[in-house]
Amino acid sequence: MGLLDSVLGSVLAGQQQRQGGAGGLGDLLGGLLGGGGQGAGAQGGGLGNILGDMLGGGQPQSQQGNAGGFNINPALIAALLPILMNMLSNSNSGSGGGLGGLLNKFNQAGHGDVANSWVGAGDNIPVSGAQVSDAFGQGTISDIAAQLGIDQGAAAGGIAAILPELIDKLTPQGQAPAGGLGSADDIVGMLGRMLQK
Repeated sequence: MGLLDSVLGSVLAGQQQRQGGAGGLGDLLGGLLGGGGQGAGAQGGGLGNILGDMLGGGQPQSQQGNAGGFNINPALIAALLPILMNMLSNSNSGSGGGLGGLLNKFNQAGHGDVANSWVGAGDNIPVSGAQVSDAFGQGTISDIAAQLGIDQGAAAGGIAAILPELIDKLTPQGQAPAGGLGSADDIVGMLGRMLQK
């Protein structure tokens, strides 16, 4: 079991223990912050401040795990997961998002062979933070970094560390589903079922 599996298992187990929550990404993110799905920005200076403190504010931190060849803090994985799952969801497909849109961004940036390896049945080719920045664009990386209260390099590096394994897990048949991955809640459900196997 890899670091991503461990973090997903912890997050999803915590989500199942809470009762009466709205479910989905709200509860997932709330669980990460200990807020039980309540508006994360409602207390203590907003999500950026909370996550920035949790993640070390972009400062060097004790690296607690290794995902995709990167040393990465499990809290960073937990903070990035809801963002990446939302980006991969069909709700984003109209704006060039979703799994197909994300793969297309890597193709347009000249890194299609790398991204396609994550969907395919073979080994995942690692991606660098610079390649993630090329594909996502500096604006998107800057927005993610600001949302989490970390620097852009940490955001791009974190995405690079977990995106290959996340996409690999969401495409177990070695191809992208024709209808996309569904909603962010569908993605949470798929990952939860995979961890139960």
